Amino acid sequence: MKKKTIITLSIIAILVILVFAAISTYNSLVGLEENVGKQWSNVENQYQRRADLIPNLVATVKGYAAHESTTLENVVSARARATQVTVDPNDLTPEKLQEFQAAQGELSSALGRLLMITENYPDLKANENFKELQVQLEGTENRISTERTRFNEVSKDFNAKIRRFPTNIIASMFGFERKAYFEAEAGSEKAPTVEF
Repeated sequence: MKKKTIITLSIIAILVILVFAAISTYNSLVGLEENVGKQWSNVENQYQRRADLIPNLVATVKGYAAHESTTLENVVSARARATQVTVDPNDLTPEKLQEFQAAQGELSSALGRLLMITENYPDLKANENFKELQVQLEGTENRISTERTRFNEVSKDFNAKIRRFPTNIIASMFGFERKAYFEAEAGSEKAPTVEF
């Protein structure tokens, strides 16, 4: 073989290898982005489960604490706002995630106030339906926390991958962007003080 032919074949082989490496990298990024989207759906499912429990909880409390209407209305309003804020998993910007998190935080706060006032109603606390709803709500809050942690993990994996060389070249060519993370609620770094 001539030297020119060997050089040409070598260049073609290198180009083919580079094309296959780029395709493999792209497919890897697509898979990671799909994982982020799937995990985001899991987060939304748990928040929706919590939202679905609220009407039953409000109805149960209303039967025992009818004059707590302001608190009940606040919970219903916060639920409505929280279910209106939606985020497209393909567009998980920090601003959109912050808006979602703020709406969910408002709902959590309203639920906390509702559960606090139930302490004044021993008959309500003894109600089996109320106890079951509390258990379901607690379980849902735990699942929300778990799914948020998992979401942050898959987002971290995706974000790390698109920042590594040479993957960052493919990522920027095809428009892959960093995904946002859930952050701790403001004030959660301080442990509550308990006084007796």
